[in-house]
Amino acid sequence: MPTDTHVPTSATAPARARAVPPRRRGAKKLPNPLSALVLVLFLVFFVLPVLWLVLAATKTDDQLVHGNPLSFGSWRALADNWTALTSFGDNAIFRWLGNSAVYSFVALVITLCVAIPAGYALAMTEFRGRRTLLVATLVVMLMPNATLVVPLFLEVNAVHLIGSMWSVILPYSFYPFGVYLTYIYFSTAVPRDLIAAAKLDGCTSFGVFRHVALPLATPIVALVGFFSFVANWTNYFLPYVLLPQSDQFPVQVGLGTLLNAVPQFNPTVGTAAVQRPELALATLLAITPVLVVFLFSQRFLVAGMLAGATKE
Repeated sequence: MPTDTHVPTSATAPARARAVPPRRRGAKKLPNPLSALVLVLFLVFFVLPVLWLVLAATKTDDQLVHGNPLSFGSWRALADNWTALTSFGDNAIFRWLGNSAVYSFVALVITLCVAIPAGYALAMTEFRGRRTLLVATLVVMLMPNATLVVPLFLEVNAVHLIGSMWSVILPYSFYPFGVYLTYIYFSTAVPRDLIAAAKLDGCTSFGVFRHVALPLATPIVALVGFFSFVANWTNYFLPYVLLPQSDQFPVQVGLGTLLNAVPQFNPTVGTAAVQRPELALATLLAITPVLVVFLFSQRFLVAGMLAGATKE
């Protein structure tokens, strides 16, 4: 006769499974206190200064000194600070912003046209002196920018470009970090078999780069472009040395001019005085283009930073 072989599930369950108490519903994992402490430190050292800078532009000079540092001033004070800032030097702030835009974007175009092919050549081709060139690129990349100002000044002066926009654009375009970053990307993220297959199909070396490698390098192009733009926009020392006239200054050097026009920092200022809230407003205008570029290119930046991190 057939026998009933069904055994209750509870009887067949392992003993160790029955010994594990069920997790209570609604139980939440306690946050790591170290992570919370790190977030608080980041908030104090990075967010609060930016918040103070934004609020400082909405105050009068007296409110900025004697009022609550994290309080909002008034829209009227913001409008007055804007009027005073734009009237300084006959709209000098907009002229400086325009100069920074021209210097940064022209240098950015040259950088991308040079750094991307150079990194590709270093990664995908073998030629005499390749290792020496790669080491020299790495050494120059690690050198502080201030150490290169005097040699660059001598070189630019030798070709009689001092005082022209090219005296800033050409040194900006020399971006060894972009070359090395592109070299790392093509060495790790682009399969050499794909390049070899394209050559077997009849592509020339430039055709392989144009139709195969470059479309795959969109994330790294965006990453190099962003870093180059930020480095060009925030550069102070080089244009300060190479550009003699204030009409040619980028906005970073222009902020130094505004700082010298604040009576609290320079008692010898005459009638063309600038108050501290106006200086805060000018600083916000100087950093806004970088924030805008970052927000629009954030997706490509994340993809570029992760490129080559994993292999299929």
